[in-house]
Amino acid sequence: MAVIVYSTETCPWCTRAKDFLVEYKVNFKEKDVSKDYNAAKEMVRKSGQKGVPVFDINGKIFAGYDEEKLKELLGLK
Repeated sequence: MAVIVYSTETCPWCTRAKDFLVEYKVNFKEKDVSKDYNAAKEMVRKSGQKGVPVFDINGKIFAGYDEEKLKELLGLK
């Protein structure tokens, strides 16, 4: 499963989202859009969103932090 999290260091919801993924032992790649202009452009192109967090889970794009939606997309119980 390929999981990318677009985030920033100062975003509390991003921190919660990454903690959630770690708790459930989900491997993910983090892209800090505040430091990586290309990642920011990629995130906006994929999601149409400028806010974080944005998730790319096997090509399914999801913006915002919603544990139930993340569980659904990740196949977690």
